[in-house]
Amino acid sequence: MNSFDADSLLAHCRTLAPARTAIVHPVTANVLSAAQEAQQQGLITPVLVGPAARTREAAEAASVDIAGWQLIDAEHSHDAAAKAVALAAAREVDALMKGSLHSDELMAAVVKSDAGLRTERRISHAFLMDLESYPKAFIITDAAVNIAPDLPTKADIVQNAVELWHALFGVSGLPKVAVLAAVETINPKMVATLDAAALCKMADRGQITGCLIDGPLALDNAISAEAARTKGIVSQVAGDADILLVPDIEAGNMLAKQLIFMSGAEAAGIVLGARVPVILTSRADSQRARLLSCAVALLLAHARSKGQIK
Repeated sequence: MNSFDADSLLAHCRTLAPARTAIVHPVTANVLSAAQEAQQQGLITPVLVGPAARTREAAEAASVDIAGWQLIDAEHSHDAAAKAVALAAAREVDALMKGSLHSDELMAAVVKSDAGLRTERRISHAFLMDLESYPKAFIITDAAVNIAPDLPTKADIVQNAVELWHALFGVSGLPKVAVLAAVETINPKMVATLDAAALCKMADRGQITGCLIDGPLALDNAISAEAARTKGIVSQVAGDADILLVPDIEAGNMLAKQLIFMSGAEAAGIVLGARVPVILTSRADSQRARLLSCAVALLLAHARSKGQIK
């Protein structure tokens, strides 16, 4: 699979066993409808974790038959998050999917030090994007979790995104990481440019692996070979980026949503850096985006089970 579109992604996933996925606090009809569609597409085997009575009411409202699904009763949303995380830590589920609770509630349970899902890396979020005006799929990170990442956090964000790229597209080849800033030159007054230079040197020293990385690069130089040539930038990454590392959550969130809502980009979002992938969908996400996020989670879980990534 060399490109990201709904048909190729879903077709590839049909060759894999579905990921056993804990749906956390599934007490609204839209969550259960999304879970049913993902199950029908062969992406997940749902495990419902939430208040049993409210979950059954939501299933009835959605006309979804959950009789054959495992349902684990929980007192409230916090309890549902804790129980779902415990299932993941015990390897009884392969992935977590946000239901009708706040993202902060779920992520607080995931990152808890004694929950068993933390790794040596920081948790981060990645959007896999497909845009008609760009010749290949690319990743934007981090647009949803880390607010103002410092240098070590950015290094983890890059490594998480690189592992995702390898899980999606294979272990051969090196993804090209563009470290974004407002300019392509180092300016001591702009922290993003200093971080970019440091990240490149970290890659030279083997502190970041599995990719080619360059920066600082402005967005036009990262995605347009013509813009890079015009500015005299000689780089293996410029104009051909696979991964865009944004300087902070505001830049990333605005970039991703502009591409989705104004430019018609297809998008799938996933939380990385934990021992299982976390599908952190938004209430504004379409059913298609939810499906594609489940597909990405399945590919990530499969790659981890095969030892292709950590």
